[in-house]
Amino acid sequence: MISRFLPLPVRRLLGVKVTSRPPSYQLLDQPGSLEPLLKALDRVKEVSLDTEADNMYHYKTRVCLMQFLVGQEVFLVDVLAPGLKLEPLLSRLAHKHLLMHGSDFDIRLLHDLSGFRPKSMFDTMLAAQLLGRPRIGLASLLEDHFGVAVDKSGQKANWSARPITPKLLNYASLDVWYLPALRDILTKELAKLGRLDWLDQQCRAQIESGSTGFAPATDIDWRIGRSERLRGPGLGALHAVWHWREQQAQRLDTPPFKVCGNALLIQIAEAAELGDSEESILHRVNLGKRHPRLFPSFTEALHAGLTRDPKTLPRRPGRDPNHISLTQREIELQDRIKNDRDVVAKKLGIEATLIANRSVLAQIARTPDKLDELLLPWQADLLRDIPALKPA
Repeated sequence: MISRFLPLPVRRLLGVKVTSRPPSYQLLDQPGSLEPLLKALDRVKEVSLDTEADNMYHYKTRVCLMQFLVGQEVFLVDVLAPGLKLEPLLSRLAHKHLLMHGSDFDIRLLHDLSGFRPKSMFDTMLAAQLLGRPRIGLASLLEDHFGVAVDKSGQKANWSARPITPKLLNYASLDVWYLPALRDILTKELAKLGRLDWLDQQCRAQIESGSTGFAPATDIDWRIGRSERLRGPGLGALHAVWHWREQQAQRLDTPPFKVCGNALLIQIAEAAELGDSEESILHRVNLGKRHPRLFPSFTEALHAGLTRDPKTLPRRPGRDPNHISLTQREIELQDRIKNDRDVVAKKLGIEATLIANRSVLAQIARTPDKLDELLLPWQADLLRDIPALKPA
């Protein structure tokens, strides 16, 4: 117990981890119960926010809980509670500066829920990346800066189960409790390195991309993994069993991966491509031992896929007629840009892909004069004077 009162540097030296005592919170789960939160929001310009979803337990992902730190008060909103009207809450939230960690998923969730779009934000995960931190998860950052050991079991919890256990509510409250203090620490470090503007640009870009929501389903989503190598019966088998999995997952209201994983679907497709018989595939898959009730419908789907003409299957969109493969000269330029980018990233102590990923490197190699269109300003400034892009 004495270790709780030791200074953080001493705790780090001794390797002491302290289990944090969760802050007090208000659980808002009744009609009309949002009023204290709404009044609190009206008094501030900045809010710490996190969400919990049920994507590990249901076919369609839902927002289950929203966590707020407003001033020194923690509010937990049960989004699934009947009769709770979220419109006044989300409309106020859209005018606040948000503190978040790993905000991309949360922003997409809230956009698909109500069209929500943040005004501005500070993402502590993005800040940690720009500082070159080797560990950027919230639990790791809390441990590194506050000596706090956070129970990670809540990351895989079923947040749609009701009532929410006190243990999970405590976990949820910690997700926002330390964000202002963590923001202050990371801000000082970013300012010292002159990277605060980098973070602002990253956060704005995250808001733009997240505010499109999740990508809608298409008729080629079944083309997973190594499916581009398939040409014959493997395509028909993959198309059939993938759609069978979707139908069963939707019927059972469970994530598709809990019916069977992508690796198994590809295994089935590749066996079919090699000419294995239906009986041989069924024996190899052994799905009946895991889901005996689903086995008859799976067998039927596989048979239909094996007998289908692959030419009748939905095709990938044709290649953009304006797309032309990189020339040998452009490939060589891409390699030089990559090498120079890696040198810059190493000097800065950050991941090289934060500056430009492989896809963007290819576009720069083709059209170097579009550097400012392809990158954020801070990224373009880092590459503008590299040897590979200097005029010959």
